[in-house]
Amino acid sequence: MNAPLIDPFARAITYLRVSVTDRCDFRCVYCMSENMTFLPKKELLTLEELDRLCSSFIGLGVEKLRITGGEPLVRRDIMTFFHGMSRHLEAGTLKELTLTTNGSQLERFASDLYAAGVRRVNVSLDTLDDDKFAQITRWGRLPQVLRGIDAAQAAGLRVKLNAVALKGFNEDELPKITQWCAARDIDLTWIEVMPMGDIGNEDRLGQYWSLSDVRAAYESAYTLRDLDERTGGPARYIRLEETGQKIGFITPLSHNFCESCNRVRITCTGEIFLCLGQEDAADLRAPLRAHPHDNAPLEAAIRDAISHKPKGHDFDYSRQQLDGQMPRHMSHTGG
Repeated sequence: MNAPLIDPFARAITYLRVSVTDRCDFRCVYCMSENMTFLPKKELLTLEELDRLCSSFIGLGVEKLRITGGEPLVRRDIMTFFHGMSRHLEAGTLKELTLTTNGSQLERFASDLYAAGVRRVNVSLDTLDDDKFAQITRWGRLPQVLRGIDAAQAAGLRVKLNAVALKGFNEDELPKITQWCAARDIDLTWIEVMPMGDIGNEDRLGQYWSLSDVRAAYESAYTLRDLDERTGGPARYIRLEETGQKIGFITPLSHNFCESCNRVRITCTGEIFLCLGQEDAADLRAPLRAHPHDNAPLEAAIRDAISHKPKGHDFDYSRQQLDGQMPRHMSHTGG
């Protein structure tokens, strides 16, 4: 049972992304509808169950653990979980504990996260304009997020900005966002909008801004150098010679990155999704709760799930339609 997790395509699974809540204090237009119906709390894994589940994966070879949501820092007592995971960092079995956040709660939790062993955070931020930020997040306030980023850097956390490329929304801000990140020594990654969930009246296809066009915009203003760097994630990187900063591109639609996929996702209800762009899932909550003092059934369920991991996803906008669209919301699967 100590053999590493290897999927049917000989990819070692060493990266686990876990959603700890489907709730969020924003309602970003490409992620949620404005009037969301959230899951009953009894369906969510408890913090103790999350600890046990993540610890089982770490025992099976997972080396990187990313906590997501929703917004993970709105989960009550979530720092108890982070501090619990720090024991795996201290033991050397876990190499990195990190999270993706909208930044709204970083001002409160940055120092505590650092104390728990977190050294990097990804902050989702698509605009530096107050009015546009309020528009895209519906409920958010930009100054709160900027204070959170300041607090994270002051606490010693390395910050990376994740910006969703949105046609007609932040195209004109590419120079400003890039320069803002360069001035603060913050890495920047652009992400293509993905067809996840019902977002009401928003036009998903109309939002799509290909990262090939984003790269072309950089080429018109900077000297680009392609980097061989791989972080185990889907991003491909360039360096802007004039500023020295690293820019990442996550392109699930225009360029498939599945051949090197080393991760799986766990929802806040204990479902394991083997691919972000496929509906294949397995229930880990049932063996977790049916055998509270025996990890063998849980580990067997994990191995069985990994044995069904698909080769890749089917996201495609090339034919001006939403092929591969997923009905579940990103906040449920985990960002």
